[in-house]
Amino acid sequence: MANNLLSPLPLLLIFFLHSPTVSAQPPAAAPAPPGPPNITAILEKAGHFSKLIRLLKHTQMDDRIYKELNNTEEGLTVFAPNDKAFTDVEKRRLIKSFSELQRIQLLQYHVVPTLIPFSEFQTLGNPVNTEAGSNTDDQFPLNVTTSEDQVNVTTGVVNTTVSSTVYIDDKLAVYEVDKVLLPLHFFPATSAPAPAPANPEKKALPQPEISAAMAVTRREPELERVMLFALQFLFFQYFL
Repeated sequence: MANNLLSPLPLLLIFFLHSPTVSAQPPAAAPAPPGPPNITAILEKAGHFSKLIRLLKHTQMDDRIYKELNNTEEGLTVFAPNDKAFTDVEKRRLIKSFSELQRIQLLQYHVVPTLIPFSEFQTLGNPVNTEAGSNTDDQFPLNVTTSEDQVNVTTGVVNTTVSSTVYIDDKLAVYEVDKVLLPLHFFPATSAPAPAPANPEKKALPQPEISAAMAVTRREPELERVMLFALQFLFFQYFL
């Protein structure tokens, strides 16, 4: 009886001695959160934005946008002019005439410091704030209006429409436009001409000079009338 109870023990001992050791593994580390979207990579993937990409890199605005997306909770909205839009501006040699500061401000004027889904354009208040600065009438005003499914963008210098949505997530929205948004601040109005006086004084017309000969000629008829009157008086005195 005792032998029957103890007989399985050697088998169990052999099993435990030869079984592989199972050690507890630490839980796998959670993947790192993805970084903010890269504006130049987005534009390169979309195509026909090579001139905008070149200007973003030249002014280092691509790095600034990346850092802002990494630090902001509000997100960003970018109006992206396509290559044709820049070609039209280059024909007028405007970009080359801008200073480095103006080129940065030009790009900042295309960036709204909040995420705007397409459906929310109709709720925007005007003028819209951009990263270029003040939105007063003589600085960087930007007006966005909607008509049915069309979004219109007006700067005071150019009018254009949003032609497509290039990219959108919870941090960044990129919309294609067919014209470069030229700010009013870069094109100050020429000074208006001075208003005319309410009652302008009329200048007297110059009188022609009268020569001595003409003066004598003008006096002759008067002498004749005086002499005729004197003769008539004498006639009546002596003959009547």
